[in-house]
Amino acid sequence: MLLNFAKRLGELALVLFIVSIGTFALVDLMPGDPAVVVLGEGHTAAEYDAQRDKMGLNDPFPVRYGEWVGSALTGDLGDSFLPPYSDVAERIGAALPVSVQLALMALFMALVIAIPLAMWSAYHAGGRVDQLVSAGTFGILSVPSFLAGMLLIGVFANGLGWFPRLEWARITDGLGANLHHAFLPALTIALVEIATFARVLRGDLITTLREDFILAARAKGMSPLHVLVRDALRPSSFSLITLLGISMGRLVGSTVIVEFLFALPGMGSLIIGSADQGDVPMVQGAVLVIALLYVLVNALIDLSYGRLDPRIRRAHV
Repeated sequence: MLLNFAKRLGELALVLFIVSIGTFALVDLMPGDPAVVVLGEGHTAAEYDAQRDKMGLNDPFPVRYGEWVGSALTGDLGDSFLPPYSDVAERIGAALPVSVQLALMALFMALVIAIPLAMWSAYHAGGRVDQLVSAGTFGILSVPSFLAGMLLIGVFANGLGWFPRLEWARITDGLGANLHHAFLPALTIALVEIATFARVLRGDLITTLREDFILAARAKGMSPLHVLVRDALRPSSFSLITLLGISMGRLVGSTVIVEFLFALPGMGSLIIGSADQGDVPMVQGAVLVIALLYVLVNALIDLSYGRLDPRIRRAHV
């Protein structure tokens, strides 16, 4: 087990190394000149060159990368190019909780809704409920997130007035207010996950319910709920667990549209605003943090497989 853990740790370090190189390369791939962003228009070529030299942009790529990653390892992601020249780590620290909360709430909603739907649909495969669930999830997957968000805003925010749209309340302002503001954007994000989770889990459950040990449990007179929850759900959850890891990492960085629609101060808004203004350090830091979260979450998901099925744990010994 220790050898397996060390191997996974080495793989994780390699992935993070590759991700950090790609993230740092953004400074060379983004359009525009960082010196122009800092100084503004109307300066001479010599002044721009002097500013690039001051920022270290004239140094070779390996030198610049080494300095940046060395600072990043200590938690220093640099300062913004733009006034008020705020600390990148502080800005990310303020924006990240918003995106993480939305992602966690969306995944929680998706699991609470998708698992019962998938279980009921799989147990009555081919029935009317199964057909309704299949049609409903297919329809949800066909609707883009921005359109679903606009429909929810139009009905529940603008029409009924049940939820705010252009406001955000942090947890420090009160848990009730925070959840009230976060519910509608989280539901917007959750819709696609509900449909995806339900369809994947339904297919795995149908396969599991045909196994001999399930037939034996039914022959012993076990109730359908017992068979589904105690016997079929666990061995059918591997694909779902994998999707959870992929979704969690993706959602932290893909709430851009939802945060824009609801004017939320999260990572999506931070990245879009910074990229639009050419604030390279802010974009680099935000992308690096999102990539780090994505890699760590999927590594934890990968290690959790052994807890679900001892056969996997023994296979790596």
